[in-house]
Amino acid sequence: MSKKMKIGIVGCGAISGIYFTNLSKTFGNTEVVACADLKPEMAAAKAKEFGVAKVCPVAELMADPAIELVLNLTVPKAHAEIALAACRAGKHVYGEKPLGISRDEGQAILKAAAKAGVRAGSAPDTFLGGGIQTCRKLIDDGWIGKPVAATAFMMCHGHESWHPSPEFYYERGGGPMLDMGPYYLTALVNLVGPVARVSGSVRTTFPTRTITSQPKFGKVVKVETPTHVAGVLDFAQGAVGTIVTSFDVWGHHMPCIEIYGTEGSLAVPDPNGFGGVVSVKRHDTKEWMNVPLSHGNAENSRGIGVADMAAAIAAKRPHRASGELAMHVLDVMLAFEEASLSGKAVTIAAQCGQPAPLPLGLRNGQID
Repeated sequence: MSKKMKIGIVGCGAISGIYFTNLSKTFGNTEVVACADLKPEMAAAKAKEFGVAKVCPVAELMADPAIELVLNLTVPKAHAEIALAACRAGKHVYGEKPLGISRDEGQAILKAAAKAGVRAGSAPDTFLGGGIQTCRKLIDDGWIGKPVAATAFMMCHGHESWHPSPEFYYERGGGPMLDMGPYYLTALVNLVGPVARVSGSVRTTFPTRTITSQPKFGKVVKVETPTHVAGVLDFAQGAVGTIVTSFDVWGHHMPCIEIYGTEGSLAVPDPNGFGGVVSVKRHDTKEWMNVPLSHGNAENSRGIGVADMAAAIAAKRPHRASGELAMHVLDVMLAFEEASLSGKAVTIAAQCGQPAPLPLGLRNGQID
């Protein structure tokens, strides 16, 4: 077995559990060896639950020469601070989405990583799951011809009814686009390619939200970000996309993602998951047909982007959930509000390549 990359996790909140599990058990090339959190008791609890030997302050984790990669699972407004500290410490860094909450933050992370000679990567990595990888193969193999259009919808009524600490969803850097948009836009870039230009309209429907979940029941949260975003995407290869993300909708019947091509249409499963049902309707068939998944990792495989980065570093190849991809998605997300305020389309400056598809024949947990 190849050497395992030693990982230190910063941020031990709700999402961290699946990373602890997968990076120490599912993927054979990674190992979590330390964790830190602003609340030491949270780090201690996760370390005990998942058998991690070292619990320490963030500064000590960054200074530990044994740690090669920092996994940044903090809230969005802290992403840049932790990522930059990791780069200064000479460690590879992979963070939860979004890359940062501004273009300046995103670009600073990429520049710091390049200066330090380390890799930067970012969630989401759901596009590496069996569902969307199957869709990528169908498109690459010509099942729907050349993509000409796409639609994407993520609509709900926010998180204050169930999340224990939902405040950050309504701060700058939150909202439905920066929270959920990365899943949808990353999937679209993987399937159709990078975006050249966007236009959009945004609104904030409710000036405050009242938390109805425990333990903060009754707390009133000021809303600082748009909560309904409707956008148009002009892809570099010529396709036109439509995306709506909203925390203002009680219910809907819209699909997650559909791709429409010159020879047929493709229904893409929920990009916030790794599996799901893939369906195709070709021009020469009367009905939609479900397609068996061509790739593995269809269960909750969060952390596969980290494992792919570790494999890419060892093999000296590009990693798929890259900082450049995340920067492109961040640029697109921020452009919707700018287009709405200016009344003009916004050209996307931060470009990236289309991620390489995963090869066929890999077992669950296998990368190369």
